[in-house]
Amino acid sequence: MFSQIAPAEQRFEILDWYHLVEHLHDVGGSIRRLENAEQFLWDGDVESAIALFEGCKFKRAVNFVGYLRKHCLRIPEYSYFHLLGLTIGSGSVESSIKQIGRRIKISGAQWNQKNVPQVLKHRCAYLNGLLDSSKYNYSVPN
Repeated sequence: MFSQIAPAEQRFEILDWYHLVEHLHDVGGSIRRLENAEQFLWDGDVESAIALFEGCKFKRAVNFVGYLRKHCLRIPEYSYFHLLGLTIGSGSVESSIKQIGRRIKISGAQWNQKNVPQVLKHRCAYLNGLLDSSKYNYSVPN
């Protein structure tokens, strides 16, 4: 799915912080270890987080280490992104998808399926400030 959005060199994938922490706390066990792992992950130190679970034979811990290894390239230094005021969760995206879904289901609305991708591209361009309103006969609200 991501490859359809843009080539790898044009996108930066980030694992949702809240989902990552949810997976971490599913491991259970020592509260201190979970807090330390959470701090390491907040700082983007995946290897130190993995090291905390070295030798654990519990299935949840083994699965979590596998999850971290699989997604390590998508785990940034969340604290830096948070400091810049950037989103570290997917909640706003998920909310927008639900909103679009509700609009598509408006009673009496007729949608041509082949036009939906173009409408979504325009909406994304608008939200990212990429539409040049001077080319159009209307003003884009701020």
